Amino acid sequence: MNVHTQKYLIDGPVGKIEVALDLPDQTRENGAAPRGMALVAHPHPLFGGTMDNKVAQTLARTLVQLGYVTYRSNFRGVGQTAGEHDNGIGEQDDLLAVLDHMRAQPGHAALPLVLAGFSFGTFVLSHVAKRVTEAGGAIERMVFVGTAASRWEVAPVPENTLVIHGELDDTVPILSVFEWARPQELPIVVIPGAEHFLHRKLHVLKRIIVDAWR
Repeated sequence: MNVHTQKYLIDGPVGKIEVALDLPDQTRENGAAPRGMALVAHPHPLFGGTMDNKVAQTLARTLVQLGYVTYRSNFRGVGQTAGEHDNGIGEQDDLLAVLDHMRAQPGHAALPLVLAGFSFGTFVLSHVAKRVTEAGGAIERMVFVGTAASRWEVAPVPENTLVIHGELDDTVPILSVFEWARPQELPIVVIPGAEHFLHRKLHVLKRIIVDAWR
């Protein structure tokens, strides 16, 4: 993502998990306390999704700019992460292992937590969030882009979740996202003219997130 991205391996339920870490400038340069920590989940691995996907990178870059220590990780079978694709089930266990690793870092245990996902990553994170809150954990906010509501059983999310979708998304039709959001009374921010991967609209995605944090 940038020259300061650190990539390394941690232990997971079925082997190593490849993780990328980015620190806010003020934290990296003078040790200032971060605003919080964030975990970004990438799109479907069987369709080329990795933690270096441009939407996932934009989510990470934006959260770093907002002051969050930000982690991305590769799902099973992607990059150096061990295991095979498990339809989002084992992937939940892996993300929980990454969260445990994040909290184990010095001074990070009590930091506010943001979860941000794109496409398949939203499905996995929705169930991770449910497991975190059921275990008594807290989530400051979630950001969902291209929510995979037409293809997966995306769990309900907190009412302050920022849901962003492309008007012309033909991978996940926007009507399916409205059907998922409607019973939760969740607003959806629609990017006009944008398709699933938000080509030439990533600057708009960044602006929406930064504005939502103001």
